[in-house]
Amino acid sequence: MEPIIRLTKENIQAVVDQSATRLVMLTFWAQQQAESVQMLNTLEQIANSQQGRFILASVDCETEMEIANYFQIQALPTTMLLENGRPLDGFSGVQDAEQVMAMLDKHLPPQWKDDVDEVKTLLAQGELTDADLTAILKRLKQAYEDSGKQAEIALLMADVQLQLGELTEAKVSLDVIGLADQDSYYHSLMAKLALALDATDTPEIRQLQETVAAAPDDLQAVLALAKALHKTKRDEEALDALFVILQKDLTALDGQVKQVFMEMLTAIGQGNAIANQYRRKLYTLLY
Repeated sequence: MEPIIRLTKENIQAVVDQSATRLVMLTFWAQQQAESVQMLNTLEQIANSQQGRFILASVDCETEMEIANYFQIQALPTTMLLENGRPLDGFSGVQDAEQVMAMLDKHLPPQWKDDVDEVKTLLAQGELTDADLTAILKRLKQAYEDSGKQAEIALLMADVQLQLGELTEAKVSLDVIGLADQDSYYHSLMAKLALALDATDTPEIRQLQETVAAAPDDLQAVLALAKALHKTKRDEEALDALFVILQKDLTALDGQVKQVFMEMLTAIGQGNAIANQYRRKLYTLLY
């Protein structure tokens, strides 16, 4: 159903039925009543800005007197919220957009919940490109902060991060899940993470790890190991290996270590939590 409609005898039952799953705002107005036209314009602006979070159904009382009488409208403009076919809240007279939003906020689910529900639908449909998943992850990160860091959203973030191959970030997202929220979805994601990490443990990395273990001062070997780890998206391990060197000498290998460290930060991106963490660490050394 469209977010803004004109209520008539023909569609009123469909709107009432819709109010079982979606908040409906009824506004009663008449062309001859200037304040009610003003109120209708304000509500239409709000409905457009809210992008379908509720249905605005306007009732022209000059042509739909039966509906106005059914709802016992005594004065114009009158605005009410409908839920499960029954009035939930409302007001008479003119109110500004801020007052209307204050009433709506009491009854609408928070914006982050709508975003999460939409993301769930997108993920269930599947066949998403990396660009799609990256955009979804950005929305989830915002919803995670707005929701007060809900575990449900952290799990969705981990799911998307695993699909993108961002294993370090996926581990970070899963690490915050408390025991009470470790459901079957959590255990499924943990299993996927374990398999993905096993797949990144390549013979090249194992050999380089052995070389570094035997000769920890071989900076070229450490640099090669960091590059190999970064290639398999084990970014935290890669950055940590280089940062240990930089803590001792910012000019190690004639600046090569610092240059590779900075290139990794740039490649990982600004929005990555691990990259941001190590970027701050580097700034501490520099300044």
